[in-house]
Amino acid sequence: MNRRSWLLIFAGLIIGVLIFTGFGKAVEATSTNDFCARCHVHPQATASWKQGVHYATQSGYHVSCAECHLPPKGEGYIIEKAKTGMRDLWSHWTKDSTEFDWDATSTLERASKHVYNSSCLKCHENLFPAKLTREGSEAHLYYKQMTEKGEDLHCISCHLNSGHYIEGYLHGSNTGFAASATRSDTLFESPVTVIAFENFTEQIPGSGVSFRMIAVPGGEFTMGSPDDEPLRESDEMQKTVKVDSFFIAEVEVTWDEYMEFYRQTASEGRTTDTEGARAKDAGVDAISGATPPYGKPDQNWGMGQRPAISMSWHAAETYCKWLSKVTGENYRLPTEAEWEYACRAGTITPYFFAGDPGKFEKKGLFGGKQDTAVIGRYVIYRGNSPSKTQEPSAVKANPWGLKNMSGNVAEFCSDIYEGTGEHVIRGGSFRDGAAGVRSASRDHTRTDEWLKTDPQMPKSIWWYSDCFHVGFRVVMDQTVVLAD
Repeated sequence: MNRRSWLLIFAGLIIGVLIFTGFGKAVEATSTNDFCARCHVHPQATASWKQGVHYATQSGYHVSCAECHLPPKGEGYIIEKAKTGMRDLWSHWTKDSTEFDWDATSTLERASKHVYNSSCLKCHENLFPAKLTREGSEAHLYYKQMTEKGEDLHCISCHLNSGHYIEGYLHGSNTGFAASATRSDTLFESPVTVIAFENFTEQIPGSGVSFRMIAVPGGEFTMGSPDDEPLRESDEMQKTVKVDSFFIAEVEVTWDEYMEFYRQTASEGRTTDTEGARAKDAGVDAISGATPPYGKPDQNWGMGQRPAISMSWHAAETYCKWLSKVTGENYRLPTEAEWEYACRAGTITPYFFAGDPGKFEKKGLFGGKQDTAVIGRYVIYRGNSPSKTQEPSAVKANPWGLKNMSGNVAEFCSDIYEGTGEHVIRGGSFRDGAAGVRSASRDHTRTDEWLKTDPQMPKSIWWYSDCFHVGFRVVMDQTVVLAD
């Protein structure tokens, strides 16, 4: 090899080193917190990050954005960095940062897609440190066993506040949950006596909690959707159904109502353990109430008049049994036919208000914003939702005076969804698009999926660990004898 060839090789090596060095410096420069903040200009994230346990550490070390939101170097770091960078640049160029829904971004559903288990495990190599609680050891053992089997579990499912501080956030055994189930100063001594088939306000004895029931005259209607309805699904086949008269709650069961059930059944059929040892065979005559939840079931969105969420179908059914016992009436979950009949309120259109589902749904990447002017007055859904439940006052009622039949939270029905062994849920929720909140839209529970991150053995029969968009409302049979 001549001198010229050696010079070319040497020059190539020098250029390669310079390119590689420059690339490395570019990677480092674009991975700093200051660089991330150029696009992520939301004060909420910055403030909550600096309050988090990985910034305000005992050692004084500040975990950076890239350490959580990118995998470790050598484990796909460059590829994921490029994908993240392109996504962030696109959002920065095409969207107004002041319109970003940061509350939605911080939910578990979104956050789990932007935090890597490998990054967590790089620092937390020992999943069983000396000061770990019993509940923590059980949860980490469950995580280790499930991930070794190939299950897709996320560290952040139990540690959502590890990077960004969330006020009031809890994980693990929620022994303080019962403290929020307090007795009101004003107590009803007895339930309401229903003497006519008309709207009434029920009173829960021994509490200050009441709720409105709407009288729905029976009738015949076409259940399901026509073949030409926009956004319909194949399980919405039409059929003619006749329903008897019944009463149905004006709104979903609220936290105020559900917590009264929890308070009044707090000593029945429950041990001090979160779930494991249940006194199923204790011989008690009273309704056995729910055990304390593993975590914070309201997701820190607030309780009060917001719909109760996170409880299982079994818990909702048990609530109905308890409510029947304390009121002397026959409360239960609605059948699917009753639910759709009440939702439609005499209408035959996709919604109980006028509107084309296609116009309420964003179409494709360049489809523009969906039209929420009409649907937003009646429905809490993905197009207008702050990615969490809302109080009933946020929407208008349907023609029969019922609120949130569509949207806010999906609702349990008593029926089994064909071919699944799971129960029907109807109405869609705050996270659904226009298709999922149509009157005919159907879905079903997913018990295994909604209990995936529950580390308890056996898993809770009362609380879902991974479902925050489903609630329920009660119906009551017409027991009033009307005069001819």
